[in-house]
Amino acid sequence: MTKALPDHVRKLVAEIETEIGESDEAARAAPIEGSGIRRANGRSAGLAAGRIEEAVRDILVEIGEDPAREGLIGTPDRVHRMYAELTAGYHVDPDRLVNGAIYDEDYSEMVVVRDIPFYSLCEHHLLPFFGTAAVAYIPRGRVIGLSKIPRIVEMYARRLQVQERLTQQIADFLDERLSPQGVGVVIEANHLCAVMRGIRKPGTVMTTSAVLGLFRSRDRTRAEFLGHLARRPPGA
Repeated sequence: MTKALPDHVRKLVAEIETEIGESDEAARAAPIEGSGIRRANGRSAGLAAGRIEEAVRDILVEIGEDPAREGLIGTPDRVHRMYAELTAGYHVDPDRLVNGAIYDEDYSEMVVVRDIPFYSLCEHHLLPFFGTAAVAYIPRGRVIGLSKIPRIVEMYARRLQVQERLTQQIADFLDERLSPQGVGVVIEANHLCAVMRGIRKPGTVMTTSAVLGLFRSRDRTRAEFLGHLARRPPGA
């Protein structure tokens, strides 16, 4: 028996996968690759319904709280729904996300999409990290639709992550789908695990990069990419 995604998560998955105006009927019916879960048509059977809620109640008791008090009665269900939403990227079908938006084009100069906001969860403490991503590639006769690049970032960000892996996954996805001359990804993020606990240093920014092809082998190409990132965006 397959489990169905909660309705709000199914809608989020469809939002990441599809363009405005596209029908999401196929998304509602299509199985989610590798998960054993089938998207539900407007109905939610829950994901491990009850187990997450019970675990949250146990945590509340362990920290000295009363799960039965007014402010906490609905907290286990809210936490369940929150984690389902924040990890919706596991259920996105990459083929539906791309949806044929790869085009033959005689263009071989650098394409850069920058200042892409994202929010993710650190897998070590389940605390958020968030910031912006910059993605660039040099086509080899094939380009991808502009809106797909922020969707790729979103797909991987909505998983339990470390920033280094998130950066590499975005680069590898474009490399596999486009076979370009090169790919470059830079992510800058604030991590609440370094702000709220541990070292407790507000304002600390972590920067990671992944470079493939010409971005790795040619200094001039890498410098051009970094030069684009240093420029102020229009209207700033």
